[in-house]
Amino acid sequence: MNLIVKENELELVFNGKTILTHTKENPFITAVKANYNYSTFHGNFQVKEKIKKRIPLTYYEIEKKLNDELIITFYHDEVSIKVKTIKVDDCSIRFTFDTPNPEYAWEFHTVGYPTEAIFGGGEQYRQLNLRNERVKNCVSEHIVIWPIIQKTLLGFMPYKEKGHFYIDTYAPMTTFVSSEKYAIRFETSKYGYQEFKEKTRNIFRYAECPKSMLYVMGKDFKEIGTILAKDIPNNERIPDWVYNGLILGVQGGIDRAEEMANKLIDAGAKVSGVWCQDWSGKKITAAGKQVYWNWEVDEALYPNLKERIDSLKGRGIRFLGYINPYLVKDGPLYNYCKDKGWLILNKKGEVYHVKSTTFDAGMMDLTNPEMVKYLKEILIKKNMLDLGIDGYMADFGEYLPTDSVLHDGDPEVLHNEWPTIWARLNREAVDSHERGKEVFFYTRSAYNASQKYTTMMWNGDQHTDFSKDYGMACTIPASFNLGFSGMTLVHSDIGGFISFNKLVRDPELFVRWMEMNTFSMTMRSHETIRPEANAQPYDDVILPYTVKLTNVHVALAPYLKKVAEEAYEGIPAMRPDFYEENDFTKRKDPYSYLLGSDVYVCPVIERGDVAREVNLPLGDWKQFFTNKEYKGEAKYLIDAPLGQPVAFYRVNSEFAQLFSNIKL
Repeated sequence: MNLIVKENELELVFNGKTILTHTKENPFITAVKANYNYSTFHGNFQVKEKIKKRIPLTYYEIEKKLNDELIITFYHDEVSIKVKTIKVDDCSIRFTFDTPNPEYAWEFHTVGYPTEAIFGGGEQYRQLNLRNERVKNCVSEHIVIWPIIQKTLLGFMPYKEKGHFYIDTYAPMTTFVSSEKYAIRFETSKYGYQEFKEKTRNIFRYAECPKSMLYVMGKDFKEIGTILAKDIPNNERIPDWVYNGLILGVQGGIDRAEEMANKLIDAGAKVSGVWCQDWSGKKITAAGKQVYWNWEVDEALYPNLKERIDSLKGRGIRFLGYINPYLVKDGPLYNYCKDKGWLILNKKGEVYHVKSTTFDAGMMDLTNPEMVKYLKEILIKKNMLDLGIDGYMADFGEYLPTDSVLHDGDPEVLHNEWPTIWARLNREAVDSHERGKEVFFYTRSAYNASQKYTTMMWNGDQHTDFSKDYGMACTIPASFNLGFSGMTLVHSDIGGFISFNKLVRDPELFVRWMEMNTFSMTMRSHETIRPEANAQPYDDVILPYTVKLTNVHVALAPYLKKVAEEAYEGIPAMRPDFYEENDFTKRKDPYSYLLGSDVYVCPVIERGDVAREVNLPLGDWKQFFTNKEYKGEAKYLIDAPLGQPVAFYRVNSEFAQLFSNIKL
């Protein structure tokens, strides 16, 4: 760590790379006097920032200058911030910030490179490279109504896919990795943004003073990932039973769930579990069939559930449920928690309701120790795990209003942290249960450090179409960016979720999505919000494909388990095509991916295509199912009939024999 001091200029160099420069014309830090106005609609959060004054901290005082430690105070008039920089190890240094002026927002400028690509920022759906973009640091509902209306009710007009700037995310994170082999991670909670539009500097602005900034350098992307995982440990995991087949999404009661599972199994499909999101009951709304948000078993739909779960488990079929941190208004548990004073309030002292489609719900206050204890001990452990439920979707987490009243804490600060709090609560409940090691829960929202608590992410709610903004294709860059950010295990709903009017999935979309998820860490279907209108894995026309593809997925299990071990170390399971070569100029296809190091997958993401253009990465490859050999760093047109995934494996893989024996 070398601080170069010139006249009115600072330059901080680490391992030969300049991290930051400071001059009067371009200071490292600027204090910003600003007002922030938050608005929300159905979980979509918008923030308007009104800047009143910018105060560049042009002056500095060096208080300590050692090889492994620096202390510099940057200031202008009465505004100042003390920056302490410590060498953590040979690959990383940490900046900590302390200011007597907490009323300001803070902007930091680091050195950027004209040709660098920027990855990460949590779950960014529209593209992997965030260069030339502004990335918001705000947890928000991903799905908005207007694109759905454009695709359906305004179908007479050509739909124009939305750009990155338009699309919000359930899971922003303040970790960014550069193609120049460095990473920056800010420790901060409040709203902000990161901007990568200028050629020689990157801008990070937050509505509070961050606690710290970690700067990491590595020889390759894998090393950067492992260093970041030492900073925030990755505790994602997949129990062995999940690899045994499809987790079948099915609704309508235990009899129907068992009927559909039997139909698949009798046909020869592999089924590891049935996921019944309506175990607590169903609520019919204008949008379709939704879960009744009251977290106790619906005895009418799921009678004798404990015995039925035991029976299913005896046949190797696990039962999965659903929970979120809300309670349907005037439901039994809502009234109980309301009477206890455990629900989030508004400024009038009334229960603060959020709206999901057409019904209202109260929010459980995750800062209230009594609410948390009840949620963990009764709602999760007694009402779910003691029944024998072995997995569940821990949904939502991104709706906390910034104008709410909590038992403890500032909702503007905790809004972004809420998904991590929700994941931590679930993990604590699961780990303290006698069957904790068997239980698999998955979350859709996230923020910094969520990887310490969730067992796996899923990509949330996609449209039931092939679109690159909200449909099947968007899950690929979203998973890449999560991986670079430290969330290394991700999967998606086979076929998507959002269905309205003529926005429905047909057999082609479902099978293509199932092909993709065959070559993923977890294979799980969702019936959508309108099950009867959408193609399902048990439909007679789709069933033969379900049989073939679930058997392929199960055959991959030994390899997937190795990939999961690497993910635990901070190396993403799903990686872009250039990842192993560590060279962004090798990027050829933003919608193909490496699954681990040895498998390359090229999903068919265009309706009607029966062939796929493939740009193979460096190396010698064989195609799955045909074992035909191909040279890397070349382009091919590969036949892709429906039901035959386009995927390749490395000839020199330790799993080559396993791969060569996998048949459709």
